[in-house]
Amino acid sequence: MTVAIPSPETLKRLAHAAGPGGALVAGHDDIERYLVEWRGIYRGTAPLVLRPASTQAVADIVRIAHETRTALVPQGGNTGLVGGQIPDVSGAQIVVSLERMKAVHGVDALNNTVTVDAGCTLAAIQDVARENDRLFPLSLASEGSCQIGGVISTNAGGTAVLRYGSMRSLVLGLEAVLPDGRIWNGLSGLRKDNTGYDLTALLAGAEGTLGIITRAVLKLFPAPKATETAFIAVRDPQAAVELLVQLQDASGGLVSTFEIISRQGFELVLAHFDGAMDPLSQAHEWYVLAELTAGTDGWLRHVLETSLATAIENEMVADAVIAESETQRMALWALRENMSEAQKLEGASIKHDVSVPVSQVPAFLAQATQAVTQALPGVRPVPFGHIGDGNIHFNLSQPRDMDGKAFLDQWQAMNDLVHGVVASLDGSISAEHGIGTLKRDEITRYKSDVALDAMRAIKKALDPHGIMNPGKLI
Repeated sequence: MTVAIPSPETLKRLAHAAGPGGALVAGHDDIERYLVEWRGIYRGTAPLVLRPASTQAVADIVRIAHETRTALVPQGGNTGLVGGQIPDVSGAQIVVSLERMKAVHGVDALNNTVTVDAGCTLAAIQDVARENDRLFPLSLASEGSCQIGGVISTNAGGTAVLRYGSMRSLVLGLEAVLPDGRIWNGLSGLRKDNTGYDLTALLAGAEGTLGIITRAVLKLFPAPKATETAFIAVRDPQAAVELLVQLQDASGGLVSTFEIISRQGFELVLAHFDGAMDPLSQAHEWYVLAELTAGTDGWLRHVLETSLATAIENEMVADAVIAESETQRMALWALRENMSEAQKLEGASIKHDVSVPVSQVPAFLAQATQAVTQALPGVRPVPFGHIGDGNIHFNLSQPRDMDGKAFLDQWQAMNDLVHGVVASLDGSISAEHGIGTLKRDEITRYKSDVALDAMRAIKKALDPHGIMNPGKLI
């Protein structure tokens, strides 16, 4: 599978295929934002950025690329964290941005679905659902700018996977342009369709390596009428897992969010965000942000209060506060949502997006913390994230007396330690961010040869020329 450096004639044909206003050439004032990842870690070059406004335009672009062996890099909102949306530095890859394709094609309230273009932002879809008294449950810190095509392509997770599943679980059908330029219309609103391979599930999480998603049919849910949110100081991660089970049992599975926060990370938020306040009277080592939602009001608060009282009596919980208003609720959420930005403001960080069985999270946190602190004295683990589904962002902040660049040079060594613990607990080295460029080589150490061979066979069958996002995922 080899790709070619696009000729001037090829670039001209591709620009024309993108339609009026659909092409930015190298040197354009606005092209830089498509070539740099938001953290500045990945930076590429491209002779052309294409911004098609229709599925047919995408198909025309891909057909030319297939014919001329031109590499394409599909891009959504450029919010990815593993470099999958950024071209390489060869200058041979063309970025295809879906940002102009942002129409909402309709809500079917009786079928609980919405059909949208790939360029719709996650926040826009949430708003459309809300306007129809429905809920689209996926929630990410980047929801104001991330686009649903990219969210699907990376099978993103977020804070509500515990209740509703990851992005792949929320997609009923897709429309996509395959690597030869053909349009596959799988825009089904069906919840049952047993007629062969599930191409929708295959494209979700493929990171643009098997085609370009152009439209999607998404699941909607009844809008919650009652929401109870609590910020809870737990004894330790084991107590957090036990509290989750207790809340799930008491509520009948109505826990929507269950996020763990370490004191180390919490202090970074307090230090770097004006107005951030500790809602509890004393400092604690571990916290949980828990949220329960239901279709009827008047009883959920009692369930939460009773469960917390029992947990306090059993010494699983030291203290807790329940939001009394939407303002208080948002203030509690901000303590969790500002965690990544606070770590960025603190200095250099090495990130791990990993998952283990929920029951193994306490063991993972203990073993991974011991491994990295022994190997690099002074390193500051900042674990936080979705303990309710086993996904922990085990991030490391640089030692206070260490140069940032010198610390980042330890990235692979820290990866080896943390991912080794993950593998020993039957976990995954990428829970929700994807593989992209960052972990492309890393997965060869943790995926079996059988799995890798199967993935390569699928890639070769659908994209024999290797034009779709080359150098990513596999």
